[in-house]
Amino acid sequence: MKRLMYTVGCMIAGCFSMPLLAQHTGDSLLQEATLANVIQYALTHQPSAQQALIDEKITEETIKTKLADWYPQVNFNYSLQHNFQVPINVIGGNPIQLGVHNTSGGQFTLSQSVFNRDVLLAARTRGDVRLQARQAVTANKIDVTVNVSKAFYDVLATKEQIKVSEQDIIRLDKSMQTAFDQYQAGVTDKTDYKRATIALNNAKASVKTNRALLDAKEEYLKQLMGYPVSGTLNIVYDSLQMEREIAMDTLQQASPDARIEYQQLQTQRKLLEASVKYEKWSFIPTVTLNGAYNLSYQNDNFNKLYSNNLPNSFANVTVGFPIFQGGKRTARIRQAEWQLTRTNWDITNLKNSVNSQFAQALATYKANLANYDALKENLDLAQEVYDVIQLQYRSGVKTYLEVITSESDLRTARINYYNALYQVLASKVDVQRALGQIN
Repeated sequence: MKRLMYTVGCMIAGCFSMPLLAQHTGDSLLQEATLANVIQYALTHQPSAQQALIDEKITEETIKTKLADWYPQVNFNYSLQHNFQVPINVIGGNPIQLGVHNTSGGQFTLSQSVFNRDVLLAARTRGDVRLQARQAVTANKIDVTVNVSKAFYDVLATKEQIKVSEQDIIRLDKSMQTAFDQYQAGVTDKTDYKRATIALNNAKASVKTNRALLDAKEEYLKQLMGYPVSGTLNIVYDSLQMEREIAMDTLQQASPDARIEYQQLQTQRKLLEASVKYEKWSFIPTVTLNGAYNLSYQNDNFNKLYSNNLPNSFANVTVGFPIFQGGKRTARIRQAEWQLTRTNWDITNLKNSVNSQFAQALATYKANLANYDALKENLDLAQEVYDVIQLQYRSGVKTYLEVITSESDLRTARINYYNALYQVLASKVDVQRALGQIN
């Protein structure tokens, strides 16, 4: 019967554990690494994000341990003693044995705190302590979101550079073949052919360099995400959609209240205000209710030790009056007040820096946006120039040097355009962070 119950229990446990294991395995890798998926994955798997959540749970359990002191404390103590020699006292000139050879006792105790500043502090600050833990989680998530977003854009910029260089290699390879054919036909000398070879080799070298950089940047992104090292990160993005997302309202005003750092300092100030009160409560007496019920068993014959009980009980009130502690309490009050004053200055400093941070982030965003607009126009112009010179070269109007120059201008314009695009997006993230809009 026991073996049957064990087998059934194992089967039930297996039914519950298999779906959970499958779900965990399926969620460990991303099928499509879009920016939204990458951020969500990082918030779920990044070690620092998980540690912040664990710290919040630890804080909650710590609060419970502090508040437990408000409840009545009930304890039981048991003792068993054998006296090899029973104590003897001389009373009236006669030695008299006091006690018996075997004693046993049990004690039930009850205590209830009426006033205790430690418990009172825990009760009054539990809401702020929970809020502080939640704000720490929020601040960590904001950091993860910003860092992952920037790393994601950095990877995209490198991937676009590789794509541009690969397309250049295809064009340069065809151009080199054309130059070689013309050289073989005696139309041109070998200078054009060598120039084409140099340009092609430079493009291939650029691809190799960027691929090496891409590997390093993807590994860094994986680290920020908490992604498995052996896992493949299939980056998926829509350039047109990203272009539509670069715009933002630049007339917004920064407000300290929206910043998580300001909210954390406000919570810290509340806790320090409570700490000042806590230190002042050290001059107030502590009051505790106590009670006990004692079981007392005594007998010279061990076999009959528990045949007779001689119980006793009591209840009392304990009031502790702190009188003099060498000035420690006064010093601790001043220490708490200075800590509160210092935090007030931290809040003032943050208020002053919020506008400065926002102004710097907004200026960087506007500069990158202006650069992006200019480079976007340059890309269109470079493409047009390249197409015209290609036609003119095939018609024999332009030299191959002009083709190489236009090709280089086009490649540079494309790379600069994509770099500018992702710089604008990254600077937009900084502006949103300065505004406290990353939730």
